[in-house]
Amino acid sequence: MNIFESYKEKNNNRKNNEEIIMSIIKAKSELNTDIKNYEYADGDQIDYYLYKIKANKAKFDYLIKYAKENNIEVSNIEKLKYEA
Repeated sequence: MNIFESYKEKNNNRKNNEEIIMSIIKAKSELNTDIKNYEYADGDQIDYYLYKIKANKAKFDYLIKYAKENNIEVSNIEKLKYEA
């Protein structure tokens, strides 16, 4: 592997890590929004927001697990986990 290929690989890894971190932040934000909307839901909206909360929680948990397994450092990753 030459220097250029090594640099390109490191740059791609950094971009992937940034995308994962941004996905974690977005999933957490969506989860918080769904939780707040659930608090004011009525009728059919209750089931809708319960579904969205469950889906976004699963997505968030997966992204956190992926980040940990790939040694992607996210500041206070545990603090993010279920803080609503």
